This record gives sequence, C-alpha cells and structure tokens, in this order.
Amino acid sequence: MIDDHYYPQNWGIKPVLFEIENFEIPSYSFFVLLGLLVGISIYFYESRRQKSLNERGFFIAIGSLAGGILGAKILQWIIDYKYILSHLSNFEIIFSGRTIVGGLIGGTIGAILTKKILGIKEKRGNLFAPAIAMGVAIGRLGCFFRGCCYGKETFLPWGVNFGDGILRHPTQLYESLFMLIMFFYLEKIKDREDLKPGQLFKMLMISYFIFRFFVEFIRVEPVIFAGLTIFQIISIGVIIYLTRGNIKNLIFKQKTYGKQYK
Repeated sequence: MIDDHYYPQNWGIKPVLFEIENFEIPSYSFFVLLGLLVGISIYFYESRRQKSLNERGFFIAIGSLAGGILGAKILQWIIDYKYILSHLSNFEIIFSGRTIVGGLIGGTIGAILTKKILGIKEKRGNLFAPAIAMGVAIGRLGCFFRGCCYGKETFLPWGVNFGDGILRHPTQLYESLFMLIMFFYLEKIKDREDLKPGQLFKMLMISYFIFRFFVEFIRVEPVIFAGLTIFQIISIGVIIYLTRGNIKNLIFKQKTYGKQYK
C-alpha cells in the first residue's frame, strides 16, 4: 500500500544496504532478488534430488515466476489505482510497490496456464512449496530494512521505530519468521510416503493466508469493508477456494449422517 511514510528520505531501518563505488544497493531490491535466487536454487535442487529435473519443470518454473512478478505488480496497481492515476507523470510511484499476495496468486495462475498451454499433467507443488517459503522469508527482510509493510504502534519491547519516532510491530519480521518455520516444517515432511502431489503447496498457501488474515489486524492498512482490509478479504477468498473440496465433503457427510438417523 502506498502511504505517507513510503518515500521519505530518512524512513526505514537501512534503505541502502551498501554502496559499490558510489552506486547504492537498496536493501529492498537486494533481499527480494536474493530470496528469488535462493528460492529458484531450492526448487531445482529438490527437482534434481527427486530425479524430476526436466524441461517441463523448467517451463513451469518460468511460467510461475512470470506470473508472480506480474501478479505482485498488477494487484498493487488495482489497490492503489486512485493514487496512481493522480500521479501518472511520476514513474517512480507507478513502478514502486508490489505485494506478496499478488505474487503468490499470480505465480499460481502462471503455473496453471503454463501447464495448460503445454499440456503438462504432472503436479510440482511439493517442489515449489519449500522454495516459496524460503524465498518469502528472505524477501521480507528487504521490506523490514526499507520500512514498508510495517505494523501499528506497539508497546512491546521489540517495537521498531521506522523513522517517525513511533514504535511499531515489525510485521515484516513476523512474516519472515513464519515462512522460515514453514520452510523447515515442509522440509521435514516432504519425503513422507503418504504425501499427495501438490499437497505441500496447498498446505503452504492455506497456512500463509490464514497467517496473513490475522497479521493484518496489526498492520497499517485501510479498512474497506466490514472492518476488514483488502488483503483480509482476498485471504478469505483464497482459503475458501483451496478448502472447497473439504467443505463439500463435510457437507455431504453431514447430509448422509442426517439421512441415516431420520
């Protein structure tokens, strides 16, 4: 979300990570790129380890990456369209900002479309899940150092001053820690024999959007409907979509149970 604190010169913990011959390396760009590279490396390592490294996997990865990049930017444009339309002459505003929510959704759509276009049937979600978790865990460090995606005021001892003298929830670190935990958990169970194709990815997505729904209550985001932010509404939609099969089975079982005891 573009806001009053996004662009001030002194905002953020360490907006510029380091310099190379007077060329500034932004913290945000550095950690997002690092997270992307580490995530890709984990994906191809797992593919090689499970002897499924092939051309199909490469194309799916490219489609997912392209979809993630576009999704992260397009959703941000949709959310901030009024602000962007009023600053069309400022390319920095137009091309700044992106959202991990859009990236995850866009990446999923990109992978699905790539598989459909190329006629690929295999599911590779179990290979993607740990890679995504680690990539997000690293990328969110860039948000922390840059000072975006911050939380509301807090009196907890780990509150962080991002530049306005107010101690805030470091929600970026909360998310980074959550995804790091998810990475180690997924790594622990990834070789279970009873694991279904794509199950780890589905597990990661549901877990992340549940986490995102609740962390939004302590993030600085505008409420748009029924006391909820746009990201909470999207999170609810994603969770319902991913669990729709379980909901149908539960309803069916309840109906069957009811008929047996009428």
